[in-house]
Amino acid sequence: MSSEPVTSTREAALTILLRLGQATAATMAGRLRVSVQVMRRHLRSLEQEGLVESPCNTTGPGRPSNLWRLTARGRDHFPDGSEEFARGLLHTVANSLGPEQLQTLLGQQAAAQARRYRRLLGDCPLEKRLQRLVELRRREGYVADYQSCQDRPGWLLKAFHCSVARLAEQFPVICSQELQLYRSVFPDCHVERFHWIQEGGHYCGFRVQKTTTADCFQSAAASPDGRTRKG
Repeated sequence: MSSEPVTSTREAALTILLRLGQATAATMAGRLRVSVQVMRRHLRSLEQEGLVESPCNTTGPGRPSNLWRLTARGRDHFPDGSEEFARGLLHTVANSLGPEQLQTLLGQQAAAQARRYRRLLGDCPLEKRLQRLVELRRREGYVADYQSCQDRPGWLLKAFHCSVARLAEQFPVICSQELQLYRSVFPDCHVERFHWIQEGGHYCGFRVQKTTTADCFQSAAASPDGRTRKG
């Protein structure tokens, strides 16, 4: 049996809530010409996926009615042209002002973001700051994680999905600014890139180590993109 009718009903329900702001199952069932029971099943399924929610409405006499509305995730379900807008904006800046000016602007943006991160991370042990940073990055659309290094002191910060990956394919300078971002967020650490999606890896990886005298010598031997030179 084809799932197309079920899918179309679910999508239509989400669109109704987008247009109305909130609605009861009965209102939506009437618009979609299905039974209230069927509509409620769809809504419960959407609720389990985190796309809709139903705070109980107790205003007025009688039995409380459930008004359904979209969650933030539900709104994100609809097409978003922000990536195309950002790509066009970056092209315009690069063509009008030149790549050097684009790099300067992205650097300023990264510096501002680093200041925000440092304020939110606070002054606490490195592992706790890494944990908080991963939580912040996840909220921004990254699939991020961290773990301790197995072969040396320090931590590995990994991003398996980057929310700006497609932009970075056309503007690799974005990745360079990400490295500078992490170095600014952890000024007491040596940060180097050891894995990169743009080079065919399945994640972007950064090694974060508390700064020591040995790290300072190692940092001096690092290449501009943050990866340590060998030999």
